[in-house]
Amino acid sequence: MTEIKFTDAMIHDGVLRKTDDGHVVHARVARGGNVQNYRGSEMGVTDRDVVRIYRPSDAVFARNAINTYARKPITIGHPEGGVSDETWKDLAVGEIDRDVVRDGEFVSVPLLFRDAKAITMMQAADGPRELSMGYVASVDFSDGVTPDGDSYDAIMTDFRMNHVAVVPLARGGKELRIGDGADARWGASPYNDRKDTIMADAINTRTVLIDGLSVVTTDAGAQALEKLQGTIADAAKKMADAETAHAKAIADADAKLAKAEAALDAEKAKVLSDADLDKRVADRADLLAVAKGIAPDVKTAGLGDAAIRKAVVTAKLGDAVEGKSDAYIDARFDILAENLNEADPFADGLKSGVKTANDADPAGTAYASNVASMADAWKSGPNAKKEA
Repeated sequence: MTEIKFTDAMIHDGVLRKTDDGHVVHARVARGGNVQNYRGSEMGVTDRDVVRIYRPSDAVFARNAINTYARKPITIGHPEGGVSDETWKDLAVGEIDRDVVRDGEFVSVPLLFRDAKAITMMQAADGPRELSMGYVASVDFSDGVTPDGDSYDAIMTDFRMNHVAVVPLARGGKELRIGDGADARWGASPYNDRKDTIMADAINTRTVLIDGLSVVTTDAGAQALEKLQGTIADAAKKMADAETAHAKAIADADAKLAKAEAALDAEKAKVLSDADLDKRVADRADLLAVAKGIAPDVKTAGLGDAAIRKAVVTAKLGDAVEGKSDAYIDARFDILAENLNEADPFADGLKSGVKTANDADPAGTAYASNVASMADAWKSGPNAKKEA
């Protein structure tokens, strides 16, 4: 058996009758023999959204329960912690009179208002018209079926009233609803624990738009809801800003990574393999050899390949190549290189001499023949001796 604090909602008849003690209005404040729906979260149940609670007539109308209504204080809004002897003076604006009776399936009570401000509030055209009982009851969570055939999840018994609250809009409308037992409050009231403050809040109501729904509440409640909406909006903005900043940080990191990878690729491209390096050295040596063969006096130190070709072609052709394209220079250089490689018989002869078929030296032979002729010249002159 679980003992829980509850609040029930009901509406008074709206007629305040002046008496010697104050102003009286009658209200039905409880109903017996029925099944009421309560939110599972309000009942401390997590495995279901709705808990159906049976309120047996013999428990609602039990003498012990009926006796707890009389002389209970009337409050404006549900005070936190209910009403005690220490808080009664600050909270009570009247009391439930003694004539508590059963009215069919309801409990009917007279509400005696003694506070002038509360009476003015109740008489105002736009004053609060709803009442909400605050009480303690025991709940036994056991399934069953009522005599009328309605199924239920728990039974409520042992009713003990604490106070009845005047509210502009009861939390559960016209249905009986459980109080907020999680923080020991008698209902989710927006009011403070001072009647001079809570009555002013109760008189004025406002409509606040919450997620497309119109919610009627007091000025204090509206302020609380608007503040909550502002807090939610601020949190949503901070979340959006954080997501934007996070996305930018990721994009910046990706950009830095891309630059680093590009730089690495560029450095890798500059690195030659051993074979590539050997080929470049050989090609450079061949170019220098050809350049020196074409124009021996051309200075090649510190020049690139294209500059060497241009210097060689300029040395051979002069200003005729001024302003010519690189392709033109390369073509003329290739032609000069081809001409350098062609055979020159005259030049070869000067280098190695002309050889006869028997490999004799023609120059040497001619010289020897001339010497021999001059040595024998006297033999053919007038004084030559004739041989027999």
